[in-house]
Amino acid sequence: MAFASAALQTGGMITSAIGSYNSAQISKINLNTQATIAESNARIAELGAQSALMRGQKQASGLMFKAGQLKSRQRASMAANGVSLSEGNAVELQASTDIMAQIDKNTIEANAVYEAFGYRSNAVNYQNDALMRRASAGAISPMGAAAGTLLGSAGSVASAWGNYAKLKE
Repeated sequence: MAFASAALQTGGMITSAIGSYNSAQISKINLNTQATIAESNARIAELGAQSALMRGQKQASGLMFKAGQLKSRQRASMAANGVSLSEGNAVELQASTDIMAQIDKNTIEANAVYEAFGYRSNAVNYQNDALMRRASAGAISPMGAAAGTLLGSAGSVASAWGNYAKLKE
């Protein structure tokens, strides 16, 4: 009976050590996988930032094109009505159109920058998350976990074998 008890404790110790090794290995794999996903999310966020900036440039260009068309219509209308384009209200109207177009363009560009900043902030967060997960994975030692389990169980297993040796005498 004592032999069976000692043998079972030895088997349990070995099984626990294998379980600890596998558990640590799986934790390490999971952390590295999560880090890879976070890195992918960071790249996607950067693409979102670039897209926001490009979209802002496109909107600003479209706005300036439309503002140019408006200014041309204004000039054509004033010229058709015999208004001098180089003095008075005509000059002020054209300047006002230019100023409003520039304000709208600046707003569009600023909004694109703010949107890109949000994406880039998320990218940095994802990159930091990936770094932390890789560092955590690097700190996990499957062999260390197995050895710790073996050492933790060694006393009770040695005691069981000692009891068996005493009964055998």
